Amino acid sequence: MKDPHKKLKVAILGSGNIGTDLLVKVLRSSYLECALFIGRSLSSPGMTKAISLGVPVSDLSIDVIMKDPDCCNLVFDATSALYHKHHANILDELGKFVIDLTPSRVGTMAIPAINLRECLHCKDVNVVTCGGQASIPLAYVIGQIHKDVSYIEVISTIASRSAGAATRINLDEYIETTEEGIRLFSGCNNAKAILNLNPAQPCVDMQTTIFAKVKKPYLEKLRNAIDSMVKKIQCYVPGYELIVPPVMENDRIVIMVRVKGRGDYLPSYAGNLDIISCAAIAVAEEYAKATIEKVSA
Repeated sequence: MKDPHKKLKVAILGSGNIGTDLLVKVLRSSYLECALFIGRSLSSPGMTKAISLGVPVSDLSIDVIMKDPDCCNLVFDATSALYHKHHANILDELGKFVIDLTPSRVGTMAIPAINLRECLHCKDVNVVTCGGQASIPLAYVIGQIHKDVSYIEVISTIASRSAGAATRINLDEYIETTEEGIRLFSGCNNAKAILNLNPAQPCVDMQTTIFAKVKKPYLEKLRNAIDSMVKKIQCYVPGYELIVPPVMENDRIVIMVRVKGRGDYLPSYAGNLDIISCAAIAVAEEYAKATIEKVSA
């Protein structure tokens, strides 16, 4: 990037847990500037946090972008799957690059450790789900090494306190989108996703377990490839950790990971917020670098 002081202006649509966690990460970015944080109520916890940080805010939802399209170059949509289906057409007409943090299945699915560069040529990029970001890179590796994967199952457990209203409303969409992502990137047509909201106190960290059935597992090769993939993910999700490397159990490959958050909005147990926000930031920063370099050239 030729001008270190130049940043890409972004708007965050949605002031819930994910949007607010994302806001703190944007403020820390060397490539992104939050031009507008958008919700529906100025008294909501997320909006209150944004105001305390000195960020420009609006309670006019997507209407504020429609009234002033030049306010931003990129829009993060952290609302809900249903709302994004409405927002997508509007933002496309306005020519915005959109990163969708809802399980809407509208845009191109983005897993930064796998297809970051390819996504920069798309208009609407979907970062799937928290469980998808935790599991799909590993399912991808399994599929790359084994051509006979007959079944993949992913079980993610998150702290109930970390699941906001939109997450709870979108539980069916979460399952459908995560399963579609697993099928797309692993090449396995038979996939199942499960999400558990754990009410335990103290709150549990996010954990994801991947089960895979293959006829002939290559464990040593898989372990090396999984280690490499985990290191790639840790470049943009520092709290991502492999806690059970590939092992065989009941004729299935089993892998388990844990995600600790940075505590940017909710405490560190909310790794589910961290992993999807970090994925969105990874895409946005790569897009910002490419855009700013092109303009500065």
